[in-house]
Amino acid sequence: MIKDTLLIIFLLFAVFSVKSQDYKFGKVSKEELTEKVYAKDSSAPAAVLYRSHKTRFNYLQSNGFQIITFIYERVKIYNADGFKYATVKENLFYNKGQNEHLTGLKAYTYNLVDGKIVKDKLKSSAEFKTKLNDFYNQEKFTMPNVNDGSVIEYQYSISSPFYWSIDELVLQYDIPIKKQEVSISTPEYFVFKPNIKGYLKLNPRVGSGNGKMNFINSNKQRRGNARYNYDQTELDYSTSVNTYEMIDVPALEAEPFINNINNYRSVVKYELESVKMPDSPVKNYTTTWEDVIDEIYQSQRFGGQLTQGNFFKDDLSVILADKNSDIEKTGAIFHFIQDRMNWDGYYGYYVNQGVRKAYKEKKGNTADINLMLIAMLNDAGVKSYPVLISTRENGVPMFPTREGFNYVAVYVELDKGSILLDASNKYTEPNLLPARAINWFGQVVKKDGTRKSISLIPKTVSKETLTCSLFLTEDGEITGKQRTVYSDYLAYNHRNDFNGVSDESYIKNLESKTGGIEISEFSVKNQLIIGKPITESYAFLMENQASSIGDKIYFNPLFHFATKENPFKLEERYFPIDFKYPWEEKYNISINIPEGYVIESIPESLKLELPDKMGSFLYTLKVNSTGLQVLVDIKFNNSIIPSKQYQFIKEFFNQIVQKETEQVVLSKS
Repeated sequence: MIKDTLLIIFLLFAVFSVKSQDYKFGKVSKEELTEKVYAKDSSAPAAVLYRSHKTRFNYLQSNGFQIITFIYERVKIYNADGFKYATVKENLFYNKGQNEHLTGLKAYTYNLVDGKIVKDKLKSSAEFKTKLNDFYNQEKFTMPNVNDGSVIEYQYSISSPFYWSIDELVLQYDIPIKKQEVSISTPEYFVFKPNIKGYLKLNPRVGSGNGKMNFINSNKQRRGNARYNYDQTELDYSTSVNTYEMIDVPALEAEPFINNINNYRSVVKYELESVKMPDSPVKNYTTTWEDVIDEIYQSQRFGGQLTQGNFFKDDLSVILADKNSDIEKTGAIFHFIQDRMNWDGYYGYYVNQGVRKAYKEKKGNTADINLMLIAMLNDAGVKSYPVLISTRENGVPMFPTREGFNYVAVYVELDKGSILLDASNKYTEPNLLPARAINWFGQVVKKDGTRKSISLIPKTVSKETLTCSLFLTEDGEITGKQRTVYSDYLAYNHRNDFNGVSDESYIKNLESKTGGIEISEFSVKNQLIIGKPITESYAFLMENQASSIGDKIYFNPLFHFATKENPFKLEERYFPIDFKYPWEEKYNISINIPEGYVIESIPESLKLELPDKMGSFLYTLKVNSTGLQVLVDIKFNNSIIPSKQYQFIKEFFNQIVQKETEQVVLSKS
């Protein structure tokens, strides 16, 4: 009982200490500098000791409302793995002559030298400004003299004229946060809707405040000489304040086979819902999916592009010269646009150049290309519609939001079903979207305002089929020939990764990945024939693949093909496992054993089935006249597996690793 009471007192004291600790810029303590590990997570390479993030609105007579964000962070660096957190980056949006600006930067690094605190000021030479693309600049700075045990702190403000768009309030980092205070204050004229995502429980404290707007009016009046009289009007308004105070925020740890780790990061996104300025009517913005889609479709940069067909009339008549059915027309038009157009690297559901200019210049963003494809299909009498998508890196739109989408593909209705198309990639096929667009669901939208949600998750199993015939020598060397066939997304990945790469570079990379294999007689078929599986063949030699002890030889019958490590190591997992697409790996390996040896023992065969037919594993060894035949088949029928099934998947791979690392024993006859 006494121990329990003391423990409660200790915990209360610890919490009180964190809450009461006064974090002032420049007041770094020796205790912070001597701290060796973060108490709540000893594996953390760095931790945010304190973070303050305050967003408010400011009114300027010349520019109207703008958003001002004040940022202050103090970060502890525990070891060299944490040095990367000493570089800070801010992406600043600019559009149509308006820019976001970073100002008031102050930054220091603190070290303990001979028992004394020494601080180094950030130098201007460590500040960098670069243009990222047509919409973003980046300002970056790297803290000086960072060592194991350093504490860094910095503060700055960002001003934005884009008052209707508040950046996401990120409440969880890749490193732990000891204490943070994040607040947002919005004027009564703007109603913002908070959308929360992530696994942390967020309970903002809601309060109120006030602000002022000053209007200055000038009236020219003549009193002798011409003079200006100035009238100043001051208007008070109330503000709504949301504050998030959090202690001991855990790091968000990346895990294998995850869609986008940022989908699970705890953030709050405030989206503008309505505006009511003084003496003006209410203007409503996003409220429902119907509102969102209608607004997008009515834009000249979206729906307005689908009726501009005069510029391709002559080309279309040539394309359709011998095409009769809708499926023939669809294929011909799709491949024409895919061959003609070049993606400029930008996503978007709004066109950048417009379909007419993009067609002429043979280059555009995803909307330029795919809306052009829809316009051409519709002109040919094929029913096709835009599909609004959020890419994998953009996350999953859980709430009605314009910003939730950043991509558009094509949905074609045919008599015998539907087809998804995307001509912005040279290696896509019908119903095979670029990997970036495989993100749960998309919204098919029509001119009449109707919509329907469709799954973007592939159903076809992408296969890697390997056939290998090899010879094992008494000294542990293996030689053989291998043929690997890649289908569907595995062929798509291969084309995207290696088309344009020389055979010499590809072979060098392959030899490196397989741990010392020597490759010869390399060839590849169908690399550029979209829609056909890729076949890769080569001869190889590899040393040290068996161990001789006395008159016995021990070797792994899967050699370098074996799965030697379980990718799933965590005790628990809170995020779904996302393979992107269903997949299957099939190995058929024939092993000729050395003369004068017989097979003494082989691993037992094994067959595993996951619940609900999610996947399976088959491992079979057969003895024949020349040696062994090994058959292995790993298959996942589902591309997305809920986190509640994690323990099944983890154990499934444990058994695969255990089985695939078992050895064959040969003995002299």
